[in-house]
Amino acid sequence: MKTIKFLVMSVVLSLSLGMQAQTTKQQKLKQTREELREKASKSAREEAKRLKKDGWQVSPGALPLERQLDRSYMFQEDFDEDMNPLYFIGEGRSIGENMDAAHIQATELARMDLAGKIGSEVTALVDNLVGNKQLAAEEAASITTTMIESKTIYSQKLGRVQVALEVNRTLKNKNKEVMVRLVAKAAAIKEIAKSAVREELEKKGAEMSDELKAILATKK
Repeated sequence: MKTIKFLVMSVVLSLSLGMQAQTTKQQKLKQTREELREKASKSAREEAKRLKKDGWQVSPGALPLERQLDRSYMFQEDFDEDMNPLYFIGEGRSIGENMDAAHIQATELARMDLAGKIGSEVTALVDNLVGNKQLAAEEAASITTTMIESKTIYSQKLGRVQVALEVNRTLKNKNKEVMVRLVAKAAAIKEIAKSAVREELEKKGAEMSDELKAILATKK
């Protein structure tokens, strides 16, 4: 009887300590997030002042520059419980004779910047698979080389992304310059990376283990 009581008390104590540890972790996470957001807001105000001094402005009807920058920094500082980023930012700048042409080019460059981050995720994933002996070094080298040349394909696979910042200015020669920052969820970037590696392996006819297939499985 005493043994049972002791076991019950041990389980209760263990659960209590576990809940306390979880609460402490959540409190620290909340504190860290608040500190980062305060830092992001301050950085946004400083950048807004600098951009305005350099002649940058927002289009009529758009959110104020300070608000756009605040959102942009908030995306950059958002993270999960393991301190991994929840979003990736892509930036593009372009100059054109008219605003529309400059805007289109800047947006495309921002998408290509995000596509480059997909390429980085592919490289990290391939390196991890090699390290865990899920992928041969020869296959990894071939995949990495192919993926580096696939920015355009990645850009197309990104689909719809959020616009965090969109500003413009008129240069001394009357040309228009546009700067755009786009946001994509880190989870979506990682899914595209896994899909790209899996498709490349299938294209090469490589034999994949069940474990490797599970690692490269993408969420529907």
